[in-house]
Amino acid sequence: MTRTDLLRAAAFAFAALSASCGPASVRPTSYADPGVPCPGAQSRWNLEILDRRADREGAEQAIGAIRDGIRKSFPGCRWTASSEAGTGTISIEVHRFASRLDGDWEAAADWTVRATNAGGRTLTEFEANEEVSRPNYRGSDNEKESLSQAFQKALERTVKGLRALPTIEALRPREGTTPAPDGPGPGIA
Repeated sequence: MTRTDLLRAAAFAFAALSASCGPASVRPTSYADPGVPCPGAQSRWNLEILDRRADREGAEQAIGAIRDGIRKSFPGCRWTASSEAGTGTISIEVHRFASRLDGDWEAAADWTVRATNAGGRTLTEFEANEEVSRPNYRGSDNEKESLSQAFQKALERTVKGLRALPTIEALRPREGTTPAPDGPGPGIA
């Protein structure tokens, strides 16, 4: 075997090992705002992140990146991973979190965000769906860069949506008033 053949074999083996290590990680990201230390002016939330992707490769990395981004964006909150009585829940259901080479690097970070009060009433629900297309630059970790870009945009949208969450106290009926019925009003079919 010639030296060139050995180098080719080594390069092929390295490429195969690199591809089998799992999906790219993303750069840590957060969007802290001292004016909004915690969504809904609360001091604590349950944080639930569910991976609903068909291919859950790298689930721990994806969930960890989202969890860290949310926690660091709201440093005034006390976060729990399991339901704590009397505490609202912010739930994130991940639908897509991947980057694939298809001519260019096509990356997507897509999830549903739902915030509910301690009684289970939905306070807000919205989608954070970001897609990025990036050329295959030489000498760059294009998979990581494209996925990081999509992740940053989706996380920023998530944080903005949670910052807009009204205070829980503002949603409670004033004393002496009755809450509006859940169904249609009288005479409405």
